[in-house]
Amino acid sequence: MYPRTSVSFRTGDTALQRLFDTAVRKCLNNLNMFGEDQVLVEGGGYEKIWLETQPMGGEMYAGHNMTAAMNNQLLFMRHQRADGRLAGSIQGFPDGTVEAQFNKFQGFCFPWPALNMYYWIEEDRMYLDRLADCLERFDAYLWRVRDSDGDGVLESWCVYDTGEDNAVRYGDAPNYATEDVPPQGSSVVPMASMDVTSFSYACRDTLAEISRIRQDGREAEWRRAADAVAAVIRDKLWDERRGACFDKDRHGCVIDVLCHNTLRCMYWGSISQEMADRFVSEHLLAPEEFWTPLPLPSVSVSDPAFRNAVENNWSGQCEGLTYQRAILALERYGYHKLVTVLGKKLMQAVIDGGYVFTQQFDPFTGAPSCVSQLTKEPLPPDSDEPFQDAYGPTLLSVLEYIAHIWGVTMVRGQMWFSLGSGSAYAYEQVWGDHVYRIESDGKEARVLIDGAEKHRSPCGIRLITDRAGHLLGRCDIE
Repeated sequence: MYPRTSVSFRTGDTALQRLFDTAVRKCLNNLNMFGEDQVLVEGGGYEKIWLETQPMGGEMYAGHNMTAAMNNQLLFMRHQRADGRLAGSIQGFPDGTVEAQFNKFQGFCFPWPALNMYYWIEEDRMYLDRLADCLERFDAYLWRVRDSDGDGVLESWCVYDTGEDNAVRYGDAPNYATEDVPPQGSSVVPMASMDVTSFSYACRDTLAEISRIRQDGREAEWRRAADAVAAVIRDKLWDERRGACFDKDRHGCVIDVLCHNTLRCMYWGSISQEMADRFVSEHLLAPEEFWTPLPLPSVSVSDPAFRNAVENNWSGQCEGLTYQRAILALERYGYHKLVTVLGKKLMQAVIDGGYVFTQQFDPFTGAPSCVSQLTKEPLPPDSDEPFQDAYGPTLLSVLEYIAHIWGVTMVRGQMWFSLGSGSAYAYEQVWGDHVYRIESDGKEARVLIDGAEKHRSPCGIRLITDRAGHLLGRCDIE
């Protein structure tokens, strides 16, 4: 039995209140049963759980529904192949059967949220041991299979390995890779990939943390192994002159497309602070590249490969999934204030777009890209067909940004009380027998645990405490 959780948020900002309430309501549409297991599917017409979204999405939903949050981790562990390969997606059918699909990696937003669930379920060691075994076996699989040319860099073999549907930079690469040998006939893949190499870093970095928790004597071993992967990314995929990472095609030539994927490396923690600082200052915050009126296009808007296509296309428009990953990516490197800025921009775009939670947004206007619920093709203005809505990464991004600006969240056993300014508000997180609450007039806030005031502070900062409320640290968020 998992601890009971629930979230409430009340604010004097009527648009923000409607946004929160709508996101909470629409998330319920994405709860589904895969056999006997309740899961949170991706939504917006995507009715599976994908490795790139749903472990992360499940963990972000833990404050609302612990059962779905845990199953979004456990189903991937349960369906891991004997050789260590993890399914890229898992599908449930009306007859109760469940199918694990191994025809792509489909990203890897799994190790960090899966470990954070260990704390949400109050530190179950059997779960921790199972997670460690899963990650160690997948890491071994990656190096056994996905370094086909032996150059020490892991490879993407198809478009869906990194989840960049229709991306121009993938050229003639196939969408799927069903075999454990590299595909033939493409001029691009096998691609030396910052994403797939970072998958290994994420495994090893998390295994080092698990070893620290378990005190099993392997922390230094896993830390050295993770550092070795980070060195590969720096030495072979980082361009020191340009301040960003670039993949290489099957011939070893740099794929000269300035894409947002260095930010993905920040999500996995696979680049150094200095590298992250350069990418953020030189590219992410550049208005002519990624800091468009609505920031975070998939490809720099000044790059020839940029396409402002409204259908599912990772060559241009702002993706809800990128906003979802950006929270951890930026907080890992100390960019807490930037998370607040990005969150408010995304929330305003959703509000201005009529509280529609689509997959993509126009980077120049912020308008939601309305596509067919069935075909994912753009809809004409006079269409009567239902358009895409309730896309999980956008829904969960909004809820998570609210929690990281005006709310309470749990990070690796610590309680984060984010005391954002603005209208008066109250945010409450129930977790088991405890109630963590913020009450604020928009200028000053009180932190309460189980009804007892623990801290009082001006707004604009985050207080970090243990579960009992003892102060561990603070940082500015505005």
